[in-house]
Amino acid sequence: MSRNLTADLAADLRSRIVDGVIQPGEKLPSENTLIGEYGVSRTVVRSALTRLQAEGLVETERGRGSFALTPPSDGPLQAPGTRPVVSMEDRLQMLDFRIGVETEAAALAALNHTEHQLKSVHGALEQFTASSGHPAHSMKADFEFHRAVAAASGNPFYTDCISALGQTMIAMPRTRLLASDEEDSRERFEQVVHEHSSIYAAIADADPAAASAAMRLHLSNSRRRFKGSRRG
Repeated sequence: MSRNLTADLAADLRSRIVDGVIQPGEKLPSENTLIGEYGVSRTVVRSALTRLQAEGLVETERGRGSFALTPPSDGPLQAPGTRPVVSMEDRLQMLDFRIGVETEAAALAALNHTEHQLKSVHGALEQFTASSGHPAHSMKADFEFHRAVAAASGNPFYTDCISALGQTMIAMPRTRLLASDEEDSRERFEQVVHEHSSIYAAIADADPAAASAAMRLHLSNSRRRFKGSRRG
C-alpha cells in the first residue's frame, strides 16, 4: 500500500514539474502541505521526493525544502550525445565543458556579431538583471543570455550546442533558490550581473580576447560558487 502511495505522489509531482506547473527553481510544497493535501504519511512524502531526486527533477536541501530542477531530456527528441544532468559531479563536468565551448563562442561573438545579435545579448542581460528575487525567471534569463552570446558567434553549431543543453546547463547555487539567504543571495546575483555585463561590454567593443577572458572568468566563478554552495 505504502509503495503505491509513494508511486502515486511521485507521479503527480513529476507531472507538475514536467508540465511546468512547478517551474525550475521554484520550491515544492512543504512536507506538511503534501501530507495534508494527499493524506499520506511523512515517510511516503520523503520516499516520493527521494525518487524525484534520483530522476534529476528535484533538489532537496536538508532543513530548507525541495526545489524543482529543469527536467532532463529523454526519449526520441533527445539530441545525440546529450545526457541527463543529475548529480553534483554532472553539473561540475557540465561547467568544465561550457568553459571550453563558451569562451571561444564569446571571442567569435566579439568578431562576428551583427547589430541585431548585439541587441539580443543586451536584451537578455537586461532581462537577467530584472529577474532578481525570482529564481525561475533568473534561470531562464541566464540561459537566454548565454544562448544569445552563442548566436552572436555567427556559427550555428555553437547555437545548436547551447540550445541542446537547455536550461539544465545553468548550475544555480542554492543561495539563488533560498529566500532565507537574501543578503548573500543578492550579493552573488549582483556579482553574476557584473560578470554578464563584462562579457557584453567586451563583445560590444569587438575585443575577442577580453570577451573570451570575461566568459572564462564568469564560468570559472560559477563553478566555484556552485561547488561552494554544496559544501554549505
